[in-house]
Amino acid sequence: MTDASVAVGSTVSQHPAAADDFLPVQKLRERQDERLRATVRLACERVDLYRQRFAVAGVRSDQIQTPEDLVRIPFVTKDDLRAAYPQGMFAVPLDQVARLHASSGTTGRQVLVPYTAADLAVWTAAMIRCLVMFGVRPSDVIQNAYGYGLFTGGLGFHDGAAALRATVIPVSGGNTERQIVVARDFGSTVLCCTPSFFLHLADRADEMGIDLRGLRLRIGVFGAEPWSEGLRGRIEQAAAIEAFDIYGLAEIVGPGVAAECPAHSGLHVLEDLFYPEIIDPASGQRLPDGQVGELVLTTLCKEAMPMLRYRTGDVTAICTEPCPCGRTLRRIRRVSHRSDDLFIVRGVNVYPSQIEAALLEVKETLPHYQIVLSQRDGQEHAEVQIEVGPEMFSDRISVLQSLQDRLTRAIRQGIGVHVDVRLVEPRSIARSEGKAQRIVTAGTHAP
Repeated sequence: MTDASVAVGSTVSQHPAAADDFLPVQKLRERQDERLRATVRLACERVDLYRQRFAVAGVRSDQIQTPEDLVRIPFVTKDDLRAAYPQGMFAVPLDQVARLHASSGTTGRQVLVPYTAADLAVWTAAMIRCLVMFGVRPSDVIQNAYGYGLFTGGLGFHDGAAALRATVIPVSGGNTERQIVVARDFGSTVLCCTPSFFLHLADRADEMGIDLRGLRLRIGVFGAEPWSEGLRGRIEQAAAIEAFDIYGLAEIVGPGVAAECPAHSGLHVLEDLFYPEIIDPASGQRLPDGQVGELVLTTLCKEAMPMLRYRTGDVTAICTEPCPCGRTLRRIRRVSHRSDDLFIVRGVNVYPSQIEAALLEVKETLPHYQIVLSQRDGQEHAEVQIEVGPEMFSDRISVLQSLQDRLTRAIRQGIGVHVDVRLVEPRSIARSEGKAQRIVTAGTHAP
């Protein structure tokens, strides 16, 4: 038994929901088949979009018996959900809806997401499983710095932590200085927030003369935006914590779709609740395990808004090797980027995560950067603005030039094309109290 499985095994007994992570594979498959058939029946009986799509595809609901049959039915996209706003995707009448949330998208019409009481119970159980996976115990003090309200993060974490019988501090997002004081004075042992907001907290704590490494914090749970292994290292060093990744999206349930175990070798998908597929984004063809593509999810227990083959836009792959923790749930690689984060520089496809990985190799830089896109001579141009420490700006110009040259080379090697690099002063790039905005168009922000 590995260290990871010992760590996990010691916490599984603390909540029976975690036992579902270790189902025998055959039992897991039977559960998926049974739940999928019920979900497809519900969707086709209650939701016009599914009924129409099945008819066009020439498929009956009773022909979808196992997840392998999903390839016969069309995808659902966020545009479909926006077109159905507000209640066109509901499978239950409003008087059976216990709670309404909405997607956190910043463009276009929001997606309204309903939950029945049973849906909320499933979501809470999923969050318990994720928290147990991270090593969270009932004795922990959980500082929940995800936003409460229509965004699913705050209440999703809150309900799971409360059901685990941990102590919950519902501090919500923002209020940076207060977050630091709360963590110190309340004795927080677990912090839940976006990785970009944690970087902001770490910067401010340093300015306040508070060493996060001296607090009781031992676990950080970060999600809602892509983040890299290099950033994990910076986070863990800043606060002497173990950093875990969690994945979710409002259209499926919220946080709790997949999570890391202590092995840190991918995120276990709770696939008895959410069935994953990987497809080629261009052709829509299902890809075998191990190949990188777009993640597609199907809910298996959702009553109020069942989702069949929802295209998430997130790029990942299904891990093929068993996990040392002993869970039978398959894993996905960390979501490094979204397909719509792509930008093109002189014909080369580039993602912000590639820029981040390159700049974090250069120790003098801070993990705060922004990519400014503009048009020059009919071509898309990119400039990467990177913060450096205050000691660098007090040094000689030749030292700054050397650093800029090293960053330029590192990024060129990472993405295969030259982009301009500009070093900027500390705190000159706007901090995020939610999801970081890594890409901006020239003229929309002031560095």
